[in-house]
Amino acid sequence: MKGRRIDARVELEFLRATEAAAIISGRLVGRGDKNAVDQAAVDAMRSVLGEVDIDGVVVIGEGEKDEAPMLYIGEHVGTGDGPAMDVAVDPIDGTTLAAKGGHGAISVVAAAERGSLFHTHIAYMDKIIVGKAARGVISIEASAEDNVRAVAKAMGRPISEITVALLERDRNDEKVRRLRELGARVRLFGDGDVANGVIAALEERSRIDMLMGIGGATEGVVTACAVKCLGGDMQCRLWLRPGAGEEEIAKKEGIDPNRVLTLDDLCKSDLAMLAATGVTDGEFLQGVSYVRGSAYTQSIIISSLTNTMRMVDGKHDLSMFAHLSSLNGAAPSSALKEHATT
Repeated sequence: MKGRRIDARVELEFLRATEAAAIISGRLVGRGDKNAVDQAAVDAMRSVLGEVDIDGVVVIGEGEKDEAPMLYIGEHVGTGDGPAMDVAVDPIDGTTLAAKGGHGAISVVAAAERGSLFHTHIAYMDKIIVGKAARGVISIEASAEDNVRAVAKAMGRPISEITVALLERDRNDEKVRRLRELGARVRLFGDGDVANGVIAALEERSRIDMLMGIGGATEGVVTACAVKCLGGDMQCRLWLRPGAGEEEIAKKEGIDPNRVLTLDDLCKSDLAMLAATGVTDGEFLQGVSYVRGSAYTQSIIISSLTNTMRMVDGKHDLSMFAHLSSLNGAAPSSALKEHATT
């Protein structure tokens, strides 16, 4: 029935979508074509999401309708026979990583009740993400030093034992310098905004205590779904690129770029979830491996519907994915057969 309450079965359906995207795109890892990797993941994820019993609307996806034929912002996904949901997708978080055969690429779907996820066309935001132990002590308006001091106090640890993850970009260099002068540990990552944000909120399973700095705005909203479920905390503020005309975009959207966005602004609903599957090996998840006709995956489901975080190891018969591998015009299963013989 359309509009019914979200139930726990949806978690596993979204997991199927990320597994399919990881398995199909994983065959292209290391081949240097990030567009092909992304397209394979998009095709596979969209096919599976079309079978899920939800009345879903993509609020974070591959771009506007004229920019993307599938999983575009505003696209309806699911059968239409089910709960009304906002759906945020990142078929490959770390396309460059996957194309180069690097570590930490994942496939992600996040979702919450309809109308609850923040959306903007502004590309970047300044973020702070922490786990449950430091909830309530962070402020995007405070200095990097003061935030680290507050988190260290909340966690009962010296500053020298606090590890802060930042996206390795020029725009974060000054913050990196100040954190090192303070005596905190800094972990830089080249791509994988969502994975590192979730890791920061995982606390006891993590070697990262905070994520800080300027990164993707859409990735921030996706991450917020997991942070909400994990009981962590997050604050951010939109960051306008000089000369990009984003002041006008913010004005049209009715958004004050100086406004502090809290976790509840990013994800209003208490019913939220995130499913992710590893594409390449990383600290967060192991990547897809292919052995004698099977694909092995590692995934995570974080959900407030069941108040659980599940790690899921899967073994998949590759013959079941042959139809997905042909969606983007590739030979039906040539690349999968190539892996199946190894």
